[in-house]
Amino acid sequence: MQISRFDFALILAYLAGVTLFGALFRRGRQSLRDYFLGGRTAPWWALACSIVATETSALTLIGTPALAYAGNLGFLQLVAGYLIARVVICIVLIPQYFQGEFYTAYQLLEKRFGPRLKRSAAGVFLVTRALAEGVRISAVGKVVSVAFGTGERASIAIVLALTLFYTFEGGMRAVIWTDVLQFALYITGSLAAFFVLLHKIPGGWPEVARVAAAAGDKFRVFDFGFSLTRSYTFWSGVLGGTFLTMASHGTDQTMVQRLLAARNERDSKIALLASGAIIFAQFALFLVLGVMLFAYARRFPLLPPGGDPDRIFPVFIVHGLPAGLAGLALASIFAVAMSNASGSLNSLASSTILDLGKNPAPNALNSAPADALARSRKITLVWGVVLGALGLVRWGPVLVAGLTIASVTYGALLGVFLLGAWNRRANETGALAGFAAGLVAVLAIKVFTPIAWTWYVLAGAAITFLVGSLASIPQPKRMASSF
Repeated sequence: MQISRFDFALILAYLAGVTLFGALFRRGRQSLRDYFLGGRTAPWWALACSIVATETSALTLIGTPALAYAGNLGFLQLVAGYLIARVVICIVLIPQYFQGEFYTAYQLLEKRFGPRLKRSAAGVFLVTRALAEGVRISAVGKVVSVAFGTGERASIAIVLALTLFYTFEGGMRAVIWTDVLQFALYITGSLAAFFVLLHKIPGGWPEVARVAAAAGDKFRVFDFGFSLTRSYTFWSGVLGGTFLTMASHGTDQTMVQRLLAARNERDSKIALLASGAIIFAQFALFLVLGVMLFAYARRFPLLPPGGDPDRIFPVFIVHGLPAGLAGLALASIFAVAMSNASGSLNSLASSTILDLGKNPAPNALNSAPADALARSRKITLVWGVVLGALGLVRWGPVLVAGLTIASVTYGALLGVFLLGAWNRRANETGALAGFAAGLVAVLAIKVFTPIAWTWYVLAGAAITFLVGSLASIPQPKRMASSF
């Protein structure tokens, strides 16, 4: 073991405490509305923290500093798109989600186009979310191998088992409130690492600035050159980031479930917009940490030549932070991993039950039938096993891998939602054709072209919308209303 016993005890205390805290939410009578939407009782600020905690993952905590360590602050261009997208979602999609009693994002597609598209979109979501979460879980293995000097399988199994326990027991209410706790923990741990790192660099911030300047463009944010093959330019960041977040926060059940869990439409919008302000400050902090680690490593090498940049932050935590703070920082990485896993497990279960299964009777959603809840919990267990298996796969650089997987399918999902909102003549046959075309086109772009992943969602959404609109023309039916 490479960390102190005190740090190890802190991590164990955190794991035990958050698991018991989450399990407390099983108390009281539960319905599917409680299990999947938390009874729609959470305040907007808790949902904002939950959105940020879900958007942040272990791969974000270790992958974002690695990007700045190896490059510069250009990732912030993508984050600017994250903010624009939130405004668009508040205008275009959130009002539609509150014009009915929806429990999943894809029930809105069923209302507009029919059950075939709902099942198709839900199936794509399930595959995408499972793969993306597998990447996130694998990032935890990197942290544990650095901290404990052990293999990854046992650590992944322990983290997933504990997360599965409180998600299984408490449902969405447990997910939201443990997210709040975990958000506070990882922000505290990251700020502690920032101040300790600043103190350890001889000369403090002026030395960081000097080293960054000598390296060329460490503090560079904007790149106004237009390129389809570079991931982090102003245009790919703003356009790509906008469409990526419109898809991830407006059509992915993991995020939409939090928007639907708000007390009303107004709270849902406030939570989403507030999360944008938090996420920008958070990514700025993580990227600056990467530049500071670059300056620190000039004097105190942390990695061997050609070492994995994803390990730079975990290595500093273990070897550079004092006892106590190291345990806090490591616990914060476990916190985001558990937050992501719990949200994914609940959203995967809700979409499986409500989108792929037989629609439950309306009274089953608001009452507490034992068979419905038992089935939901069993599906949660199944997805826990699937995520654990995917977490053992070697994915490469974790942040880019996670975003790339999502970007391949997000375009088609976003395209059919926009088709339903903006084309009154679109029908189910056209939407299915557009959806299939968008998926195949983006997969082909990824395999056969050097186009950067930041353009995938924009390309997929445009192709889906265009093909869906054209395919709806030969079979005119009575004009359908928009969502």
